[in-house]
Amino acid sequence: QVAFQPELPTLESSRPTQPPASPLPSAAMAAVLRKAAVLGLALFASPSASLTFDSSDALAKNRPVSKVITLLKDMLKQLEKEAEEDEEIYDKMACWCETNDREKTKSIADAEAKIEMLTLKVEELTAVSARLNTEIKNHEKEVAENQAA
Repeated sequence: QVAFQPELPTLESSRPTQPPASPLPSAAMAAVLRKAAVLGLALFASPSASLTFDSSDALAKNRPVSKVITLLKDMLKQLEKEAEEDEEIYDKMACWCETNDREKTKSIADAEAKIEMLTLKVEELTAVSARLNTEIKNHEKEVAENQAA
């Protein structure tokens, strides 16, 4: 590695120097500068040639801001992916809840109707049982009278 060492002025170099002569005449130099200015304006004015941040640039990757931007872009992609997954799960759960709610409501209504039917059946069979018990007592009384006779 070569370190930069500025030249120290000497007595011989302390005389005023003139700027180096331009390789182009002044008219040609002015034309080149005009063309460069027009090209520069065209580059900055056109939307396709606007300056953009290229994340593939080696220098850009080493900047802290670039790292933050990359992290934010990765987080955005991850959030979008998770949002899609959550939406699918929500759709499945909503469908399950609606279907399950309908099934449970129908099941409850069927069970309540069955309870009512069975209550009526119990009352009917209790009446039949009471009638049959009465008949049994009457028949036992008749049997006892017939055996006594």
